[in-house]
Amino acid sequence: MVKKNSKEQWIKFLGTAGARFVMIKQLRSSGGIWIHSCATDILIDPGPGSIVRCANSRPKLDPTKLDAIILTHRHLDHSNDINVMIEAMTEGGFKKRGTVFLPADAIDKDSIILKHLRKFPGKIIKLKAGETYRIGEVKFSVPVKQIHSVETYGLIFNFDKHKVSFISDTKYFKDLIKYYQGDIIIINTVFFEPRERIEHLNIQDVKEIVRGIKPKKAILTHFGMSMVKAKPHELAKQLTDELKTDVVAAYDGMKLELD
Repeated sequence: MVKKNSKEQWIKFLGTAGARFVMIKQLRSSGGIWIHSCATDILIDPGPGSIVRCANSRPKLDPTKLDAIILTHRHLDHSNDINVMIEAMTEGGFKKRGTVFLPADAIDKDSIILKHLRKFPGKIIKLKAGETYRIGEVKFSVPVKQIHSVETYGLIFNFDKHKVSFISDTKYFKDLIKYYQGDIIIINTVFFEPRERIEHLNIQDVKEIVRGIKPKKAILTHFGMSMVKAKPHELAKQLTDELKTDVVAAYDGMKLELD
């Protein structure tokens, strides 16, 4: 079990499934991303099976110790387990604690959080582009509203030694490079090739982003069926050689050490 007073800083990929069919078939898990920074624990995008992935993690991840849950957007592969994770974070509502960050359309209209659970967290905060937030010792910002079918935001985390940029689901646009500068970038890469009228990134987009940002490390995740079939680990090796940047294909359970 993760210790709250540890000085470790890491990111763990509980799942790397992107889009509907990889999620439905569970060809990759869809548990989201867990960030641990010393005394702070954050869960990003708890999709289907997130709580199971926490229990099966080695060492186990205890969702009752979460300090915050962040949703980049409301789509099911990112938000399905939000209610059970709120239950866990607040120990069934008996401890009013933790913060939930999410776009306004995930709660103002057809809320993805059940009505009786909305009073459980200590705070529910609606994300806004250009704002900076703090969870314990962790500071993160929301640089820009992305181009997607629902209100969607990427995230930038400032850790002791690293600036980690997380590009969530979006159509490619030029300013992605300007907004997501960092020495580590995590990119949701759903498609191998471009798909018209579907607002997700593909390998050609990834090349443009990596060339523009020039990070020390680029991590690809959130793979759709075409990416799974194209073998992400082989693609990452090819991109590493081509772009002269360390490109990694995330896998379920992968842990990235930040300290």
